[in-house]
Amino acid sequence: MTNFRPTDEAALADILASALAREEPMELVAGGSKRGLGRPLQLPHRLDLSAFSGIRLYEPEELVLTAGAATPLAEIEAALAANNQMLAFEPPDWRALLGSGERQQTLGGVLACNLAGPRRIRQGAARDHFLGFRGVSGRAEPFKAGGRVVKNVTGYDLPKLMAGSHGTLAALTEVTVKVLPRPETTRTLAIAGCDDRTAQRAMAAALASPHEVGGAAHLPDERRTLLRLEGPPPSVEARVGSLRNELAEFGTVDVLDEAASLAAWRAVRDVQAFAAMSDCAVWRVSVAPSAGPDLVAAVSRQCDARHVLDWGGGLVWFAVRGAEDGGAAAIRGALGEGHATLVRAPDALRASVPVFQPQPPTLAALTARVKDGFDPRRILNRGRMYREL
Repeated sequence: MTNFRPTDEAALADILASALAREEPMELVAGGSKRGLGRPLQLPHRLDLSAFSGIRLYEPEELVLTAGAATPLAEIEAALAANNQMLAFEPPDWRALLGSGERQQTLGGVLACNLAGPRRIRQGAARDHFLGFRGVSGRAEPFKAGGRVVKNVTGYDLPKLMAGSHGTLAALTEVTVKVLPRPETTRTLAIAGCDDRTAQRAMAAALASPHEVGGAAHLPDERRTLLRLEGPPPSVEARVGSLRNELAEFGTVDVLDEAASLAAWRAVRDVQAFAAMSDCAVWRVSVAPSAGPDLVAAVSRQCDARHVLDWGGGLVWFAVRGAEDGGAAAIRGALGEGHATLVRAPDALRASVPVFQPQPPTLAALTARVKDGFDPRRILNRGRMYREL
């Protein structure tokens, strides 16, 4: 495998122009922490984008940050923390889950995979905080889109298109994101002893309340249901008291302090419960929150599966042991409306089972047309998301 490491956009465009002329695909890599996501690639060239790093512009008072796409996420979060700010979509750290702990997460990688943690139910997905970018398409054409303010979109909102494209449309060189103030205080209500259905009802009640719940997860192995409250201390204290009383019907409700809350939500965010289960295929399934318990029950009847509920029941994590297809048939057969993504499995399984939710013909045709517009010769991460793309 040939490795290319451009240091500026002109060199990047030249490399891609050469690959385009030869129709030789390239694997895009920056920090490398997410190479295990998607279908495994066996491509002749690797495009190392790690030189596109460093914070270019940070205006705390304007709540906006621009950085090279390969800037380590740790560097971004340190700069934000120094100003009591954060990436509100709470990007997860799946390095332990994916076995890539020695690699660095990058800001561009998080955005390209559209990854968001438990706070997504309140603050939205990564794409909702992605304001603009610079990059080079599979046509070897440098381009930019979006800007440094939220309401700066004309025509197509290309940052939202790039989010979740897994590097199949363009090589990002610079990204701009919206940031928000960090909560002054965090507390968590922990309801003991709920089964899945009771937990889902408790989470739904909490999220429908006026108490601004910023996280709702159920951990069956611990028999705990977690509800996060954030904000100024007096507000959090008042909301904790009110919500605790309102949820008493669901079971004993304890209150976790700041340190315990941060640790608990970090574990939910990073799927720590399944990180050490190396013999299990791990799935991330998005469903209507009310459908989560039914999906769990249906899958559990067919597979040896453990699960975690996040996003108020709208995100179900499965760790499946022993199934030849990793549980694909059971999960997708029971899913109905929703999306199931195979996050972790051996290369052979990720090559044989659709990693991302198979698309209906109309959507698949649209996806192919979008790919034609940005990368007609399929030179960027060919096959990462779908075999033919």
